[in-house]
Amino acid sequence: MTENPKRTPLYDLHVELGGKIVDFAGWSMPVQYPAGILKEHEQCRTQAALFDVSHMGQVIIEGEGAAEAMEALVPGNITGLKPGQARYTQFTNAEGGILDDLIVSNAGDYLFVVVNAGCRDADIAHMRANLPGHLTLTELTDRGLVALQGPASEAVLASLCPEAASLSFMETIEADVSGIPCRISRLGYTGEDGYEISMPADRAIDLSRILLGHDKVLPAGLGARDSLRLEAGLCLYGHDISTETTPIEAGLQWSIAKRRREEGGFPGADVIQAQLADGPARKLVGIKPDGPAPAREGTEVLNMDGDVIGIITSGGFGPTVGGPVAMGHVEAAYAQPGMDIQLLIRKKARAASVAKLPFVEQNYKR
Repeated sequence: MTENPKRTPLYDLHVELGGKIVDFAGWSMPVQYPAGILKEHEQCRTQAALFDVSHMGQVIIEGEGAAEAMEALVPGNITGLKPGQARYTQFTNAEGGILDDLIVSNAGDYLFVVVNAGCRDADIAHMRANLPGHLTLTELTDRGLVALQGPASEAVLASLCPEAASLSFMETIEADVSGIPCRISRLGYTGEDGYEISMPADRAIDLSRILLGHDKVLPAGLGARDSLRLEAGLCLYGHDISTETTPIEAGLQWSIAKRRREEGGFPGADVIQAQLADGPARKLVGIKPDGPAPAREGTEVLNMDGDVIGIITSGGFGPTVGGPVAMGHVEAAYAQPGMDIQLLIRKKARAASVAKLPFVEQNYKR
């Protein structure tokens, strides 16, 4: 528990809406609202839900060669981003471990970077220490950030900002929403179509009230955000990925373009290239426990002989799946979907199987 957790620009609205406030990564954030996590989860899968993600770090990097410099810190193809495009990538260390995962956007004459709340200070220090001195790095502490997610999100946002409908997945623009200047990016962390909207902090409540005024939108908290991303097979930093996990072990090889795989030129490239060539010793997989008992983080994964072959990194109830779901690292020999395994839950081995990720279909507009 942080002694004095920070508050986002939406804190007062969370309290007004009856949000249950918890300390998350040093921030006072709503874990759920009175409707409850299951309803918020269903709302996002069937209509639209609004999440406060203002605790995440928003950074602008400006100057000649910004894309080349940023590319030297990540395995993603940053120089290949066209204006208006965004890309998911990771900061890596010399061992190929993931320092954080992030979204980098080409905003035309600068890069717009969004990093995780828990790694925010470390990420900014990392960039300041490793980017050339002629580049300007500005942390946007005067901005709010919300995520509007769900199949109705396009219709909702387009009713306020028609340009939003023209965006495809991982595209970004600057546009007014009901007269409020915003950066609108078509992406998110639930597996559903949707947007992340950055706006001036002093207009965050105004914009949120406008969005929540739509009959297809309800507020949602951290609880639904976690169950949604787990069903969508999306990694959570500090759990499924960390400095002890490479992008290849985490199944994120799709985020490394062919050129970067071949050329390297990022921290830990030798380790990652070797894993691409030979395969990693362990892999992140989906796991479905048999029966109703969920497998929580830290649960040991066993083979059918009772040998420990891995560990659960995220687990819980999947409301859309209608049962427990989990992700975990297992020895590569046991990573094939459909393989029978066991989970050591409350000192008792329980049946489970390796499952293909994601658990629910991702509904991005490509």
